[in-house]
Amino acid sequence: MKNIITIQHTQAIHHTTGMVGSWADWDLTQLGMEQAERIGKRLASELEGAQYVIYTSDLIRAKRTADTVGAHFNSEPKIYQSLRERNLGKASGKPKKWARENAIYHENSIDDKPFNGAESRRETWLRLKTFHDEIMAGNDENIIIVSHGDALSLFYGIWLGWEVEMLNNFELTGKAGGVSFLREDSSRKRFIGRLNDLSYIKE
Repeated sequence: MKNIITIQHTQAIHHTTGMVGSWADWDLTQLGMEQAERIGKRLASELEGAQYVIYTSDLIRAKRTADTVGAHFNSEPKIYQSLRERNLGKASGKPKKWARENAIYHENSIDDKPFNGAESRRETWLRLKTFHDEIMAGNDENIIIVSHGDALSLFYGIWLGWEVEMLNNFELTGKAGGVSFLREDSSRKRFIGRLNDLSYIKE
């Protein structure tokens, strides 16, 4: 059995400045820090002292979110580079306007790379699949994962057992600060109980 909570990192600087996130190491805004504190406090209260192992992307906006949540669980996050957002190569850290004007071509499939040095969505899926398989084979039953929007949308497909090519037609997306609840029961049937619940960041 597994209980997995995913958290999309809270508001970061690039959300407020019209910049591309990707592998650019943007920090959280002050509001983002407050949102992370609310998530940690509310989850810890809701879960009544349950022990959770926390995994996080190494990018600062995810790590700060994870550190803040982890303080409420007395749990130090484990850092995994494989939980990073999709690498958009040359567009990382650039203005979104620049990205729109300088894409090599419009993405039509999971194998497309819109910028020099970018990952395809298939490549991002494969590194997340390695992480997924590792935690599912491990002994920890209660897990929190802090990552990024596109990365988590791929992770949900992996969790549901999709073939990677299904991403050409379907996607499960979220927003900054969204909290999702995934569960695998004793028969190994998998559920997504709540997806992108934004109530945890509200004042």
